[in-house]
Amino acid sequence: MIVFSIIAAVLAVAALGYLVYALVKPERF
Repeated sequence: MIVFSIIAAVLAVAALGYLVYALVKPERF
């Protein structure tokens, strides 16, 4: 299930990046 692990890692990084972006630019939300 290496593919599933890669997908999970990508989703985790994307979620963290989205949270950081929301904190840096709160006027967009």
